[in-house]
Amino acid sequence: MAAQHVVGIIGGAVAGSEAAALVAERGALAVVIEQNLRPYGKIEDGLPRWHSALRDKEYGRIDENLGRDNVLFVPGTAVGRDVGWDELTAELGLNAIILANGAWRDRHITSVEGIDRFEGKGLVYQNQFVYWFNHYHEAGYDGPRFEVSDGAVVIGGGLASIDVVKIINLELYARALRERGVEIDVVELEHKGIAETLEENGIAQGDLGLKGVTLFYRRRAEDMPLATTDDPKPTPEQRAKLEKVRLKILDKVLRKYLVNFEGQTVATGYHEENGRLVGLEFHRTALEGRDVTIVPGSAFTVHTDLVVSSIGSIPEPIPGVAMRGELYGFASWDTGELDRSRGVFGLGNVLTGKGNIKDSRKNARDITGRILDHELGLSGAGATSEAVHAEARGEAEAVVAEALARPALDEAAVERVRAWVRRRWEAVGYGGDYAAWMDRHRPG
Repeated sequence: MAAQHVVGIIGGAVAGSEAAALVAERGALAVVIEQNLRPYGKIEDGLPRWHSALRDKEYGRIDENLGRDNVLFVPGTAVGRDVGWDELTAELGLNAIILANGAWRDRHITSVEGIDRFEGKGLVYQNQFVYWFNHYHEAGYDGPRFEVSDGAVVIGGGLASIDVVKIINLELYARALRERGVEIDVVELEHKGIAETLEENGIAQGDLGLKGVTLFYRRRAEDMPLATTDDPKPTPEQRAKLEKVRLKILDKVLRKYLVNFEGQTVATGYHEENGRLVGLEFHRTALEGRDVTIVPGSAFTVHTDLVVSSIGSIPEPIPGVAMRGELYGFASWDTGELDRSRGVFGLGNVLTGKGNIKDSRKNARDITGRILDHELGLSGAGATSEAVHAEARGEAEAVVAEALARPALDEAAVERVRAWVRRRWEAVGYGGDYAAWMDRHRPG
């Protein structure tokens, strides 16, 4: 066995699989450490299941990348739980480690002090909510369960919050239609639209007695990042066109899925009964440039049994990895460099958040959002998910080049890494055949 470069990649979805493919193409060894049994990340758990064709295409692309020679897939292995950070960075002696583990931790509602104590008692965060929607119909599902109630409130403003409000109203109206003898699946209802389905069945919206979900956003409707531009400094004409597109997208959602919208509002307080969240206090906001201020004397109360927070996601902390606020403590947001001495870099959604130069040019859109954005044609005519994968690969190029510029590992060092991989495979029951493993662990 000759000397070889070995790169550890944490996370196997879009960014991680593209990095792994690059490493393998250059004759190096990619060790992809994935906390779940499947590598699909938010493509599986964060992209609502009505995007089945898009999800299948993304699954195939990830499978192609991870099924290559020179890619060692290590499923069911979480950093901090199954392997320590020091073991990865010091004991195994990898040439480099690329953090591509995504952003799975929901941002909290900082405008309402103490509201987190109602999580699971009227307050739900987006990632768990969408996970539930994507999987609750599967046989043997044992994850979180949520009761969707009428008059729900969603706090958000991006594409993810559009998904959340759609999920809520699809569940509400599908249930109401079934009670009237109209059998319809929520995926079918999403494709056709709630308004059209009601009309086809001779049912007026008011006949069902539903208020539906309301999306609350602290800025104007035209400020919602539902469509983006790659230009960091758009002209007034470009900005006006962008705002028009955003309003058009939102209007379609409101009409097709009977969603309510309240712009320029911010949650400032809560109401509780018997330890459960039963309402929120809001204030109107005023905009002064990019600053949002509360309008004095504008408070109003919204009574609700369900609040879903959809204000963005941030990376999960990893014991041993330095943090800067809610993000990893990167030395360079441009290159993703975290610790050059140990060869640690970040890639993909771990770089999301305020202050991220790359993502700020895309209005803080994460990879999954950009895939959907391209697929729906919201960010340019003819753009597809291929463009997003090409972008992910382009970002990985520099990181992989840095990793492979370091001295290769000798035979003994490479074998030490392979031995660790074999131990993890044995622990999770993985036989080393990626295709066979995925055949046994296909999404439900």
